[in-house]
Amino acid sequence: MQDGLGLLVLAIGIQYGCKADNLAIVALSLATGAIIGEWRQWEARLEQWGLYLQNSFGNNNGGQFAKGFVTATLLFCVGAMAVIGSLEDGLTGNYQILLVKSILDGIFSMLFAASMGLGVLFSAFPVLIYQGTISLGAGFLKPLMTDPMLNNITSCGGIIIAGLGLNLIGLTRIRVANLLPGLIILPLIMILFSFLSI
Repeated sequence: MQDGLGLLVLAIGIQYGCKADNLAIVALSLATGAIIGEWRQWEARLEQWGLYLQNSFGNNNGGQFAKGFVTATLLFCVGAMAVIGSLEDGLTGNYQILLVKSILDGIFSMLFAASMGLGVLFSAFPVLIYQGTISLGAGFLKPLMTDPMLNNITSCGGIIIAGLGLNLIGLTRIRVANLLPGLIILPLIMILFSFLSI
């Protein structure tokens, strides 16, 4: 089941990853994000949070609690639907994308919980904080968001999702959460390039 889900997540990541308007900007964002993520140890901190929750609820299960928490959190937060849906909700009040995403997340949650346990349930908290922050902050971001920027953010998120899919299959052990700062860096790089007329 986990291998099948991993292949599906990989396919979704590749599909989103191909939407970039400028792959050079996406690559630069991922590289810069990886430096920040490794320096600040984003994945280790996320895993520590998962282990803290695991210990609090007395479920050791060979570390599956933390794995389920980290995997589900990354999948549900990194996706393009989370960013675009939250932006659309915040900018226009239209929550249709988030509604569809919540249905998909529910299905994935049940499948992940079957193989990785209770940790998947606790991914709801980071998702709420992440999507809520984007929705509430969308008013401030509206003047900056362009179609190319959204396409590049979608592509960057897709590449990160593809890495998560490879981890699920067991082919690699990419520290995917350490790449997440790239999603924050990307708009800043695009604004800088626009200012410098590159």
